[in-house]
Amino acid sequence: MNVSSGPDRRVMTRNDPGVKRYFDSKYKHMVVKVLPGDHYVSGEPSEMIVTVLGSCVSACIRDPETGIGGMNHFMLPEGQAGDWKVSNAIMRYGNHAMEILINEIIRLGCPRERLEIKVFGGGNVISTGGNVGHRNSDFVEEYLANEGFKPVAVDLRGDCARRIHYYPATGKVDRLLMRRAADRQVFTKETSYQRAITPDDEGGDIELFD
Repeated sequence: MNVSSGPDRRVMTRNDPGVKRYFDSKYKHMVVKVLPGDHYVSGEPSEMIVTVLGSCVSACIRDPETGIGGMNHFMLPEGQAGDWKVSNAIMRYGNHAMEILINEIIRLGCPRERLEIKVFGGGNVISTGGNVGHRNSDFVEEYLANEGFKPVAVDLRGDCARRIHYYPATGKVDRLLMRRAADRQVFTKETSYQRAITPDDEGGDIELFD
């Protein structure tokens, strides 16, 4: 399944050369990695979407009837309207990341009222992180409430990094808490990405593994 997008969206497709996609023999699925600022939509039963979250938040959204769904990965709560013109940057903001992912799934024929939503991340993994993880968590909960969505699963805040495995076809999520030694690496990757793209600015079926 291919998903098209406009020039200013960091949406990944199966044929996108930037997609990190490989077969995982343990999980018996094709794996697609979603990095900070990206999102991916799939209608393939054989695909699993994976990301690692520190202070960032990911929403896993799908239509249970069609099995079409996707995941985003955002770093900051909200951006201004002008950021829509900044390619490779808009998806770092939660308000744009949520709207784009939801609209992409709806555009593929999935009614808004059928959408199943699960949200993860927002950990304050480093004390010097400015509480951005909990701000991201506050944002996504408020955004969903304002839009009339009731998530079926929420795993936010805390002080640990998370690895998320999402199966859009079934809605299953595996959430793995990462060891503290890995937390700083996740935070470093997130902040490095943020600096690179902003040189001038600042429930449901879930298996939990500790």
